[in-house]
Amino acid sequence: MYWRLSNLYFWFFALLGAMLPYWSLYLEDRGFSYLQIAALMATIQLTKIVAPNVWGWLGDRTGQRVRLVRLGSVVGAICFTGVFLEPGFYGLMLVMLAFTFFWNAILPLYEVITLQGLGKDRARYGRVRLWGSVGFIASVALIGLILEYLPLEWLPAILMPLFLGIAVAAFCVPSRQGQIRPQVSPGGLRAIVLQSTVLAFFAMNFLLQLSHGAYYTFFSIHLESLGYDKFSVGLLWSLGVAAEIVLFIVMHRVFQRYSARAIAIGALVLTCLRWMLIAEYSADVPILVFAQLLHAASYGALHAVSVNYIHSYFGHQHHGQGQALYSGLTYGAGGAVGAWLSGLLVEWQGTALAFWGSAVAIGMALVIAAVWLRSPPGETPAPQ
Repeated sequence: MYWRLSNLYFWFFALLGAMLPYWSLYLEDRGFSYLQIAALMATIQLTKIVAPNVWGWLGDRTGQRVRLVRLGSVVGAICFTGVFLEPGFYGLMLVMLAFTFFWNAILPLYEVITLQGLGKDRARYGRVRLWGSVGFIASVALIGLILEYLPLEWLPAILMPLFLGIAVAAFCVPSRQGQIRPQVSPGGLRAIVLQSTVLAFFAMNFLLQLSHGAYYTFFSIHLESLGYDKFSVGLLWSLGVAAEIVLFIVMHRVFQRYSARAIAIGALVLTCLRWMLIAEYSADVPILVFAQLLHAASYGALHAVSVNYIHSYFGHQHHGQGQALYSGLTYGAGGAVGAWLSGLLVEWQGTALAFWGSAVAIGMALVIAAVWLRSPPGETPAPQ
């Protein structure tokens, strides 16, 4: 079961690793402006506002999460083939809205499938999820190397085998996984969400993902403007995810020693430092390498903490909808707003200012976490 659960993470994040570093470069190569690139990249995040809630609701009501994951993987791949028609700006936006509506449904549903499959052994989540990071690294490095020899117009064709890998992996997961259909108590979800610490959790993560808008949209363009080649860009993306893998391996020990709240606050401090270093010192390779290693904090630690919060606060009754809210309000709304705002800042003063904007957003998240965030219920106080 471990390998079946890990397999889909590998292919899903391999596709993400192919898109995040190189899709903006592909769009730039096609002649789109920075604002148009920001709008198209925001589309990837925008559907996360709606899709996970629709699919999460269906998963909670029917219990057929594996079948929904399979549907999303197949239909998402079919919709992506519209890219080969080489549509203009609005046509490409329509294609991206269609394929991401199904693609973005996969991960929130699969997170529930994985946690239910692990049962009481939730500490092993990091070891299952790290294979997603392995897939990301392999994809970023390999495609970066390929694009040194092939023009960027080949990128959509390079992505299609990764869509196939996701679909095959989805059909390898036993259908019985994720079929728990809880009796949902009316009004319970609203009562959970309106708790001050849950509101703080969502606000913190909204600002966290907003801060990543500049990174996911313009980091590759930022590095190319400084003279880095595509292979070097790929290696730097991979380095950050490698640091994330190491953290996932030891994350269960970190949770044993520190509270979730302490981990979140510490990771936010390191994330703020990361954006400031990228804004000012990207031309200095050792400093840039250090900044990329901080991806372990800005993504790895905060994602692990967030999975813990969702599982603890929303429980089995609302787990799917809680995961969907997390994905939609933070990765979706936060990511989309961050991509759009970073586009405005890049058009105005360049990529460095966009990363300074990211640091400001994290400063706001730190205030919220320090004042209102509390550790999940039932957590044993950790020695500080």
